Amino acid sequence: MTAPARLLTLTTDFGTRDAYVPAMKGTVLSINPSVTMVDITHEIAPQDVMEAAFVLRGAVPYFPDGTVHLVVVDPGVGTRRRAVALRKGGHWFVGADNGLFPLLLDGPPDEAVELNRPAFWRTPSPSDTFHGRDIFAPVAAHLTAGRTLADVGTPIETLQPLHWALPLIDEEGIQGWVVHVDRFGNCITNIPRQAFEKARNGRAIKCFVGNTILQRLHRTYGEVASGEPLVLFGSSDFLEIAVNAGNAAELLGIRKGAPVNVVFV
Repeated sequence: MTAPARLLTLTTDFGTRDAYVPAMKGTVLSINPSVTMVDITHEIAPQDVMEAAFVLRGAVPYFPDGTVHLVVVDPGVGTRRRAVALRKGGHWFVGADNGLFPLLLDGPPDEAVELNRPAFWRTPSPSDTFHGRDIFAPVAAHLTAGRTLADVGTPIETLQPLHWALPLIDEEGIQGWVVHVDRFGNCITNIPRQAFEKARNGRAIKCFVGNTILQRLHRTYGEVASGEPLVLFGSSDFLEIAVNAGNAAELLGIRKGAPVNVVFV
């Protein structure tokens, strides 16, 4: 046993209208009634592993060491994909081995196990369609109560790989893609600030996206009039397309996966 973690985050694509999230929380509390649970989000697009990883990258670093992160975005539930738990630094993660964790983590985990010990599941005969309740939630609860990875599973050496689509950069500009649209309609790209500034080298820009051309980089939303579009770096330090007091995705006809072309002038 290790010192109890006490803090558990939850991230799913379940939404909140059904009983799925409460069923997982009830399972956790039946094992560790003193745990504190924090919902990161339950609004991941259904089966969208990459969106889950992107959202988690913006949240996980701000939780204290010792936190257990329960992540259930699992399009392969019931198939031969493995159920896993792992540790990176002072954080533990529980979920499916479907490429999400390699996207989330910078580098391999410090240790990882396959969850193949039914003694730590809710039932030795788990539902074929709800491993979140029957395997992942109880294992996460046991970890918050002080169990180790060695207790709950068998060590594994590798995880199923999945990789981000990187922007294409040359002397004339950058081609990237919209990887996430937040609830405000801000369209966040895969173009990081550091790579952008290095390639830009002080030059002016034009940004082609959706049905518009944006002529300059701004610092914050309020630098343009209400209802006007702009391009800036948001809190995630990725280039984003926004509309001051409006919805860029709707106004500019942008969807996730849309190309974003930046030309250096």
